[in-house]
Amino acid sequence: MLTELQIQKLNDELKDPIELIKWANHEFSPKLAFASSFGAEDVVVIDMLMQIDKNIRIFTLDTGRLNQETYDVIDAIRNKYNIHIEVTFPDAHEVIEMTHKYGTNLFYKNKDNRKLCCGIRKVNPLNKILSTLDCWVTGIRNDQTNNRNESRAIEIDEQHNDMIKVNPIITWNWKTTWNYIKSNNLVYNKLHDLGYPSIGCEPCTRAIKTGENLRAGRWWWEKESDKECGLHMDHTK
Repeated sequence: MLTELQIQKLNDELKDPIELIKWANHEFSPKLAFASSFGAEDVVVIDMLMQIDKNIRIFTLDTGRLNQETYDVIDAIRNKYNIHIEVTFPDAHEVIEMTHKYGTNLFYKNKDNRKLCCGIRKVNPLNKILSTLDCWVTGIRNDQTNNRNESRAIEIDEQHNDMIKVNPIITWNWKTTWNYIKSNNLVYNKLHDLGYPSIGCEPCTRAIKTGENLRAGRWWWEKESDKECGLHMDHTK
């Protein structure tokens, strides 16, 4: 367990994403894993992980509602780095009960239904994996949502039993992310070429229009939403 003072000191000292990952791997492996949804940020972090240790665990949450392009990039990442990617799924009984009671596309009806669906398909499976870890790594950035604006490179995740959370590219922006992808010739989700800067489940994500926020395509029918699904702790409270 690290104190808040120690966390602050580490954040002051470890500014480079590679150094952050090296530190986390040294301190927490094998109880360390990267949670990936295989968007632009995540393929960047995976490339960094592979430079450090190909045995670092990478897992993804298959909600059962993903785009084919997301499955394609998962396989492309597997082949490129010759690695294993852990895929976890929601509890079948929870999904059956939810859809029987509220319908297959319940999330369009109201925000509570959407949060229920995200909880069953994403949050619950994530929590099961995180309960076995001491540290998890993400690809989130400060500029994505108001909530994430308060996140730090290394932080204590109060939402998940005060485990350590590491966000190596937290201070990057969209341009920095794509500069890295292009400079290193990384494979990426082809939905990005179709106007999807942020990619989630197929029925809950659309391409954005010129001038829209990068997260506008997520849960696009929710005008007042902060565009979060509950995977990341709420810094706005």
